[in-house]
Amino acid sequence: MDFLVEFLGQLRDHVWGPYLLIPLLVGAGVILMTGLRFMPLRRMPHAFVVMWRGRKSHPEHEGEISPFRALMTSLAATVGTGNIVGVATAILLGGPGAVFWMWMTALFGMATKFCEATLAVKYREVTPDGKFVGGPMYYIKNGLGPKWKWMATLFAVFGMVASFGIGNMTQANAVTESVVSLARTQLGMTLLPEVVAAILLVLAGVVLVGGVRRIGQVAGTLVPFMAIFYVLGGLVILGIHIDKVPTALALIFESAFTGHAAVGGFAGSTLAMAIQFGVARGLFSNEAGLGSAPIAHATAIVKNPVKQGLLGMLDPFLDTIIVCSITALVILVSGQWTGVDINSAATLTAAAFNSVLPFGSLGSWLVTSALALFAFSTILGWCVYGERCVIYLFGHKAALPFRIIFTLVVPVGALAELTLVWTLSDLFNGLMAIPNLVALLFLSPVVFKLAREFFSDPKIRNE
Repeated sequence: MDFLVEFLGQLRDHVWGPYLLIPLLVGAGVILMTGLRFMPLRRMPHAFVVMWRGRKSHPEHEGEISPFRALMTSLAATVGTGNIVGVATAILLGGPGAVFWMWMTALFGMATKFCEATLAVKYREVTPDGKFVGGPMYYIKNGLGPKWKWMATLFAVFGMVASFGIGNMTQANAVTESVVSLARTQLGMTLLPEVVAAILLVLAGVVLVGGVRRIGQVAGTLVPFMAIFYVLGGLVILGIHIDKVPTALALIFESAFTGHAAVGGFAGSTLAMAIQFGVARGLFSNEAGLGSAPIAHATAIVKNPVKQGLLGMLDPFLDTIIVCSITALVILVSGQWTGVDINSAATLTAAAFNSVLPFGSLGSWLVTSALALFAFSTILGWCVYGERCVIYLFGHKAALPFRIIFTLVVPVGALAELTLVWTLSDLFNGLMAIPNLVALLFLSPVVFKLAREFFSDPKIRNE
């Protein structure tokens, strides 16, 4: 088993290394942003208007859930442990400068997500039972043609496997560990992991077995609540220590181009480390280019694909520029990242919130609650992704059996030792991106044409 974990770990590191996936993801983002003439940045206010109007869907348009709920389903899977643990990891390994490169990854990732969501709606299909299915496997098959179906199948297989790992077992495990730890350290009580696993099973089952419409309803309520809850908590902390924020921001920009010298328990970082860990953690957090989010956006009740593309491009902005930045600034303002007693990323974030909040262990409660909500929402979003991959591979009748199996795996992940699962999850999550990015680059002229037509014709914009 140790040999297998080591081998898979090396394979994962190669896929996610500086010579394959990271330059491919970043390069695709730069190419797509340039081809769109920086439209995602210029049209961001318009995207927020579309998001607000997307709370209600047009009765004559086709789809399953409103555009807003499709975005929330996507964010449910995106806003997760990466926003808490991933940011801390980036700072611990790459220094404060890694945050700058997370921002850059998110900004160019907006172009990638715009293209993903636009293509997902344009090339989606309707199953015999009325489900709207889309995503990389469909825009590969329908956009690139039959000779590329093998690549669509590969994506669906990778996505199905990844959904059980990164989208289910690891998230359930994170919820269980954080809740059990909080009960022990803050309440002085022993909470059995089995109890948490049972509660997760019931909550997940109630939502997941109801399918994408119920998931969209829950995500449309849960995601805004949990994001506002966490962001407001972070803003309160930054408001209390507003005098330290300019110094933290200056530290980010200075370290982004020079690295950071060793200080306290921080071992130091080079410019290459800041870029590598900032980009890697940014991509892990916002998932731009991995091909997961367009599966959710394909379910939107919308006529013009570009409208959903505008919502898709808000994913990285809300996830990384807003939520991840709050985590990063609190960590840097606290000074805890230089401490010698920090042995894990999750511990770092909780310690940072505790040290700057004026009410004892309130930070631990805030971080643990956010981590539990973020991880649970990720389970909901990834159930949609896995289900759509299964439908592509085995037909629409496989949807309900998949949701039942997916639900039953939740308590398994909550209680299991997941070293192998984490490795497999990272590997297959990365493998998903390769066929997706190839398709995005080949189909980019289609997206560029759709975007030009949309913004040049008021009638199309107002449909």
